[in-house]
Amino acid sequence: MSGIVVLEQFESHLHHVENDIQPTPGNTMHKKLLSLAAAVSVAAIFALPAAADQATEDAIKYRQAGYAFMSWNMGKIKAQVVDGSVPFDAAQVAAAANVIAAIANSGMGALYPVGSDQGTGFRPTRLKSEFFTQGEEVGRIAVNFNKAANALAQTAAGGDKDAIKTAFGQVGEACKACHDKFRNK
Repeated sequence: MSGIVVLEQFESHLHHVENDIQPTPGNTMHKKLLSLAAAVSVAAIFALPAAADQATEDAIKYRQAGYAFMSWNMGKIKAQVVDGSVPFDAAQVAAAANVIAAIANSGMGALYPVGSDQGTGFRPTRLKSEFFTQGEEVGRIAVNFNKAANALAQTAAGGDKDAIKTAFGQVGEACKACHDKFRNK
């Protein structure tokens, strides 16, 4: 339950109690209730930023996890299609490409709340603050990435190793465009 909801419920309850207890000389209950209300209000004010900070930290963790999983799948494709360090398995490459496309299309933009250029998920975020002031460029890069990821998944489904290598390179270029512009080294 959020601090706002708790505060609203408390204030509603306090209003009902205040109607039953009228201030009179010698009646200290009214003063105690007002003091308690003030204390809860102050506590709620300080609790709200902590809740917001936790939501930002969670967003950073989730996006870091998504990108780590995507990177792992990119590595599987690279090893089979680019480096040749692992024998080519079309089904495994297609599965990895599908994961990359799924993450690209998952709505990860929601994991970039304003202020999430500061904080630590599993490790300190490397997001540059310019990300929040260059929305049009962010959108262009994101659309290009989604298109490249979807094209990779479609190409990988066909099993043509050379075509997959080309599509994989386009995903890498789309990733690099964002990293170069919006990620601290």
